[in-house]
Amino acid sequence: MSPTSIVLVHGHTIFREGLRHYLASLPEYRIVGEASNGQQAIQLVDYSDPDLILMEVDLPGVSGLEVARAIKRTHPHVGIVLLSASMDGFQVVKAIRAGVAAYQPRNIAPDKLLRVINQVRRGEYPINDLVLSLPDVAAEVLMAFRQMAVDDDAQSIYSPLSPRELQVLDLVAAGRTNKEIALLLDISNQTVKNHVSSILRKLAVNDRTQAVVYAMRRGWIKVVLPGD
Repeated sequence: MSPTSIVLVHGHTIFREGLRHYLASLPEYRIVGEASNGQQAIQLVDYSDPDLILMEVDLPGVSGLEVARAIKRTHPHVGIVLLSASMDGFQVVKAIRAGVAAYQPRNIAPDKLLRVINQVRRGEYPINDLVLSLPDVAAEVLMAFRQMAVDDDAQSIYSPLSPRELQVLDLVAAGRTNKEIALLLDISNQTVKNHVSSILRKLAVNDRTQAVVYAMRRGWIKVVLPGD
């Protein structure tokens, strides 16, 4: 495998130099450019077309989230790792919707950062783990998905799912079992299984959790917190 090309985007030169020194020492990575603000980052990505971007959220001028959104529109294959001073649920929601692959604290340990970068390098989305494995962040993320209005971009994206499949997926996101969904929709348990299988096939995902995160990222479903 050829080295993974990376663009570093951070407002502080010393921080960028530290990242560059660390990653440049590893043969599987190649730093192809650095930027100190969002506009530079977008221009640099257009020029270098990297495999991966390592970028802070709190950039001067245009935020890292807006930069990520702009880059994913024109370079959907680029994996984006965002570093943030805080793990705010609403920020995580925006990052998921922007197509960001990973969202990590700015003070992340080097070995953990390398593991995350390797995941993104393989085409994985570690950001999904925030929803599933960190209770405090997960609660904020789910609350944010419930409260935030779907933005214009998400509304304009065509959903391949039928209205009934979206209804089933909405209930899956709420934590309902197949049996509960069947009772609520007055359909058979087998029909629910058929809908779930169709959803997984249409979205090209492997399980119900991936389907829920995929649909949440695009604003197709509303997440209801337990107890609502």
